[in-house]
Parts: sequence; structure tokens; C-alpha cells
Amino acid sequence: MKALVAGAGRLGTQIARVLAARNDVTLVDVDDDLVAGLEGRLPVRLLAGDACDPAFLEHAGAHTADLVLATTGTDENNLVISLLAKRRFAVPRVVARVNDAENTWLFDRAWGVDTPVPVATPLISLIEEATGATDTVALLRLSKAGVDVIETAITPQSLAAGRTLAEIALPAGTVVATVVREGRPTIPAPDMRLRPGDEVLIVSHAATEQEIHAAFQ
Repeated sequence: MKALVAGAGRLGTQIARVLAARNDVTLVDVDDDLVAGLEGRLPVRLLAGDACDPAFLEHAGAHTADLVLATTGTDENNLVISLLAKRRFAVPRVVARVNDAENTWLFDRAWGVDTPVPVATPLISLIEEATGATDTVALLRLSKAGVDVIETAITPQSLAAGRTLAEIALPAGTVVATVVREGRPTIPAPDMRLRPGDEVLIVSHAATEQEIHAAFQ
């Protein structure tokens, strides 16, 4: 999949890092210095320029992109980028960050937005919305710290469904950071019983995705 991320702030950079593990990613930002500072730090194509400019968007690869994510800190820019991506370049999937909740009503298909993402939405949910990823997804690979943050979704068929966290044998060096239930993170107490629909965020410095999958699924 070819993905174009507009906005190299913290959110855009994290998204680009995650998507780059399995996809061809281009990250763009209007701030030349910001882009220059990311050189060599991300396994993505980096470009400096204004994503609200159709000519620059085309240069960045919007005409062949499967996914465009507008993650700038300005709602007006995110809407313009989304509209251009969908109407000018017919990008199949467009995801846009909503910085101001009062503007949420604008982020719809009329503006080319397939999926609006409120600024408070967890990164795990944003990635799932953007890519259609399900089940266990490695979200952030914190290589310098040697830590992985892995998310796994509990379904009615999951082995962990109906069990407490204390009853689940986790791999060594692994802890449950939080359980997202009905869109809200909750404190993962040992006696918490997992339900279908729960999203479990696991932090580990040694376990693989397959080992986490085996423990929960």
C-alpha cells in the first residue's frame, strides 16, 4: 500500500513510522527545518512543501496513493488536503485529523473525508481506521528503548474473552498497559475480566506479536 501522510508533527511522524513497517510511506510538511530534522530517522520518503498545493500533492505521489492522512495541526488545512486527495486525485481512502471538536461536522464525504479522527483518538484506533488492520497490530517500535507497544482486540472467539487479566499467562517482560473499553482507557487491575470488543494495549521488551496473539487469541 502507498500512503501519504501530510503533517510531520508528533502524530504524523508516529503514524508514518508505524505504516512504514509494511507499506510505502511518504511524509510531507510545510516546515523545511522539521523535515530536515527527520532525515535518517524514519524509513520513509520525506518531502518539504505545502500539501494544500495540488502541484505539490501530485509531486508527493497523491495520484498513486492508496491512503492519504491529513494530520496537520490546522483543521482548514486538513480539509483542503482531504478535498484535493479525494476530488483531484481520487485517493481511495482519506483520513483527517480533527483538531477542534466544534469542526467535526465539516469532516465528512462532502470534503473528501472517509474517516474523521478527533485529536483525542488513541493512535491505535487511528491506525486501525486508516488501514483496516484487525486483531494484533504492532503499533510503535521503540527501537532505542527496545520496547514494543502491541494492541490486540478481544473477540467472542478469543481465548481471553471472559477471563481476568490475572488468568492470562503473559510472556516474560510483558505488562498490560491499559484496556480500552467502549472507547475509554481503563486501569488494568488483575481481576478485570476481558469482554469482546475490548482493546488491550501491551508493552513488552521481548515478546513477539505471535506470542501475544497466542496468549490472548
